[in-house]
Amino acid sequence: MDSLEQKGASLRILAMNLDTDTPTGRLMINLVGSIAQFEREIMLERQREGISKAKGEGKYKGRAATARAKAEEVLALRKAGKGASEIAETLGIGRASVYRMLKDQP
Repeated sequence: MDSLEQKGASLRILAMNLDTDTPTGRLMINLVGSIAQFEREIMLERQREGISKAKGEGKYKGRAATARAKAEEVLALRKAGKGASEIAETLGIGRASVYRMLKDQP
């Protein structure tokens, strides 16, 4: 909202009959934003609690490392003269992952 006001613009939501040029409209947009922020924070808190509980029960392992599992294949393709983009496309991993694995090698 600050960037809109700095530019001299206002927000008009026709479906809600909301206009930020008026004090009532500014109040309403602030309330809607505050409620959305509150809901987001509550959701994140519940997510953290769920992950913590799952870790405590030994059920949460995290994301599997997919690119690191293909390190040997990356090195073999590099020795065969393939470039990073071609290696990434062949193995279905990101080019940045290829560079990371190559950097870790002597």
